[in-house]
Amino acid sequence: MLTIGFIGNGKSTNRYHLPFVMQRENIKVKTIFQRNPENESWKRIEGVNYTSNLNDLLNDKDIQLIVVCTRHESHYEYSKLVLEHHKNCLVEKPFMETSEQAKEIFTLARENGLIVQAYQNRRFDSDFLTVQKVIEDGKLGDLLEVEMHYDYYRPEVPESVHSFNPILSYLYGHGCHTLDQVISYFGKPEQIHYDVRQLLGQGRMNDYFDLDLYYGKLKVSVKSSYYRLKERPSFVVYGKKGCFVKETKDRQEEHLKQFYMPDNKDFGVDTIQHYGVITYIDEDGTIHEEKVKSVNGDYGRVYDDLYESIMNGRAKTITDEQTLLQMEILETGMKDLK
Repeated sequence: MLTIGFIGNGKSTNRYHLPFVMQRENIKVKTIFQRNPENESWKRIEGVNYTSNLNDLLNDKDIQLIVVCTRHESHYEYSKLVLEHHKNCLVEKPFMETSEQAKEIFTLARENGLIVQAYQNRRFDSDFLTVQKVIEDGKLGDLLEVEMHYDYYRPEVPESVHSFNPILSYLYGHGCHTLDQVISYFGKPEQIHYDVRQLLGQGRMNDYFDLDLYYGKLKVSVKSSYYRLKERPSFVVYGKKGCFVKETKDRQEEHLKQFYMPDNKDFGVDTIQHYGVITYIDEDGTIHEEKVKSVNGDYGRVYDDLYESIMNGRAKTITDEQTLLQMEILETGMKDLK
């Protein structure tokens, strides 16, 4: 049994972690730290200890893993504290504010024989897993281009911000999802072209990014905007023999926001109307167009991997090198904005 605790009792803990952790019989949530219990807005879980004394987590010999689910400007401080108290640590994304902080935290973990890792749950999005399946089936032929879109129409967000802070940028807050997907599947790019903008002008928040990552003849584009009244397809994949279009995103977040939880059999599951479409030419020159059944996603797989690493010594799926590369890309994307 892996016994864990949480630092933070807000949306991240209750929406994106606990619904998956509570499903797993080999993981026990013992304690949740909330700094301001008077502001509590989430229903308490029976059998879990809630505290406003951080030492209740840090000094508890039963707790093997502490999950940091706080604002990312506090990730470095809390992670360091957790590791110094000889606990393994899972950190919400973006992992740290800088790559230098990330290097220090990874070094501290290694020196103490501990595991620290970013919560890259979007590796287990249904749409991303389905794209991998299509690529590996081979019907598209040699891969030429992949477009990944993560769009919103939320103009009220950038319009309410009147100062620029790179740590609170759109690239940091959302690029950490899609960039990790690219790095996890395609590896380190040979070259990157950055187009990171403040659509409302200098001194305002970053609200748009378009990054092209090059792998030989393959280009992978990661595009996001707060000003897309109609969202672009989640994924478009082009090969020499065809293309695959997945219009809709993974549905786990959609269901979680509706408080439709993972204990429902159809949680996060695409219906036929959400399936992507592959169009390809076979060896006889015949063109085919087919729906592709989506692979089911599961954010909880991050915890499955961590369990194996902590309890059974298996190598981490989300590696230090991948996280550092992502941090360096985020930093580079922000360097010319003011």
